[in-house]
Amino acid sequence: MKQPHECSDMTEIRQEIDRIDHHIIQQLAERYAYVQAAAKFKTDATAVKAPERFKAMLQTRREWAATEGLDPDVIEKMYTDLVNYFISEEMSHWKKQ
Repeated sequence: MKQPHECSDMTEIRQEIDRIDHHIIQQLAERYAYVQAAAKFKTDATAVKAPERFKAMLQTRREWAATEGLDPDVIEKMYTDLVNYFISEEMSHWKKQ
């Protein structure tokens, strides 16, 4: 693992970006496992969709993005797409129970 300022060429930068992206994907897979586990605690479709939780979660991610110097709009869109996908997967998992 190298810090950005320690990289001496584009190959090293790309290797580090790939390493980070792989870690992010592993973390998303872990998040997905929790989403699937949550289905057993949901009593109806509204609980699966949890619109108030969804809204609050997006606001928190926006705040985290701003704190980290990222564009909150970009992070909100990314999480909206991701969580909508997870909700559809959770709904399918919930219906099978």
